[in-house]
Amino acid sequence: MGVQLLVPIKPLHLAKTRLRTERTLPDEHAELVTALAMDTVLAAATAERVREVLVVTSDPGLTHRFRELGVEVLPDSPRAGLNAALRHGDHLLGERGTKVRIGALQADLPALRGTELDGAIAEADSERSYCADRQGTGTTLLLASVGKALRPGFGTDSATAHRASGAKALLGSWASLRCDVDTETDLRAAEELGLGSHTRKLLRGNESRPNRSEIGCPGAV
Repeated sequence: MGVQLLVPIKPLHLAKTRLRTERTLPDEHAELVTALAMDTVLAAATAERVREVLVVTSDPGLTHRFRELGVEVLPDSPRAGLNAALRHGDHLLGERGTKVRIGALQADLPALRGTELDGAIAEADSERSYCADRQGTGTTLLLASVGKALRPGFGTDSATAHRASGAKALLGSWASLRCDVDTETDLRAAEELGLGSHTRKLLRGNESRPNRSEIGCPGAV
């Protein structure tokens, strides 16, 4: 049957703020967030146990980019954060009448391997389950039981929240599935694992550009 994975993405100007503070140009930040998400979605789609990957967002730029890739985009309504977006996506899929398993995958896993995602889904079996990030506090993957609501609890210390809600902790190593990117340190960790093509190409392009402070750009330190 396979899992239908929802990947929620905030509007680009709101996403990954801890990364944005370390990068001076808004357009560079937007491209980085987009690259992280594209590599995540494309890697997830290669997993044999994933039936379909759907993006949930209200950002027009992201909507256009993913639809160009042939990825279905669901509207983020009522634009009240990731959990509301996931509940809305879960509801829309439920209205289609197909009794499939729903999951939620974070959009910042640029080193993701489909084989490791398959391993996590296999370990979950039929139970509602979650995979914590490498720090053990956040959640990178949440799986509902077949035919049941997702009940997302993403946010601060979401691993504890999901465990308290009755979800089973997935214990496999799966380094690429646990390596979400919130900071430059996280990005370096993902780079060591092997980045997807979009993020890798973007970072290589940025490394080849002159330093802003050396060319007298406004706002350079």
